[in-house]
Amino acid sequence: MKVSELFEVRYGQSLELNRLSHVFAPEGVNFVSRAMTNNGVTARVVLPANVAPAPAGEISVALGGNGVLSSFVQPEPFVCGRDVAILKPLDSSMTLQEKLWWCRCILANKYRFSYGRQANRTLSNLNLPDVVPEFVTQTIAPTLSTARAPAGSPSQLPPVDQWGTWRLDELFTLLKGKRLTKASMKPGSVPYIGSSENRNGETARIDHPAQFPGHVITVPYNGSVGHAFYQPEPFCAGDDVHVLVPKEELSAATLLGVCTIIRVEKYRFGYGRKWHLGRMKETKVRLPKGKNNGPDWKVLEDYIRSLPFSSLVPVDSN
Repeated sequence: MKVSELFEVRYGQSLELNRLSHVFAPEGVNFVSRAMTNNGVTARVVLPANVAPAPAGEISVALGGNGVLSSFVQPEPFVCGRDVAILKPLDSSMTLQEKLWWCRCILANKYRFSYGRQANRTLSNLNLPDVVPEFVTQTIAPTLSTARAPAGSPSQLPPVDQWGTWRLDELFTLLKGKRLTKASMKPGSVPYIGSSENRNGETARIDHPAQFPGHVITVPYNGSVGHAFYQPEPFCAGDDVHVLVPKEELSAATLLGVCTIIRVEKYRFGYGRKWHLGRMKETKVRLPKGKNNGPDWKVLEDYIRSLPFSSLVPVDSN
């Protein structure tokens, strides 16, 4: 199946960002460029009088640059910079999950393009799978508006200079992953967490008893160093991965916040300085300080739950 059989393909507005007035949310509209991060959004801009934004729910696709074929479902009306295409589903009943699936399928063609070969002429003819896998349609189906809405009132973190510092081994029990050979990995349902920065660190689903419980954090110390992920279900982990088990009951939202804080520290480690288990135990992280001189987990949780899309985070701590 080709892209043109699923979507109406058109060029974006091809606006120049340096000629537009920048504003802060909620004023203005999102400006989508060829960026690979932040859903492709690089600014909020004042909409020119003669330009109509693309509606929410359509897909932006970068046609060139380092982010070629980076594809994102846009949750708000938006305008585009140069070399960005917009896809409108031909089937108006296409769900958000299906759109996200097709975004990943389009991105999988990235290897076909480079600086000298852009996707301007070939996007419509890119080959995609003929069907949407069953697991895509079995996931939770929030709408764009309900998924994006914060679950509570906007929250603020205290100034960083008022935060405290704790060693990771004061807050977590740190365990080392256990190596499994490829020969011992047969397809199954248990997540296998490797040294990857994608798919929540999951590199396979295997038929093997889970080695670690869910509701913990995984952090690779080799490869994609420091890409901390919250693991919601029992899993296996490779020996390039450390597992952080909280020493007290913490919510999923709180652990997601800790993942972000751990990622801030990854720049300290690289090929010549491994973030091995001993160093990770000694690593100090900064967190909001509570009245009892321990971390103020409630403040961190309230902040995470005030962010867009936080309604998708489980409310229960387990």
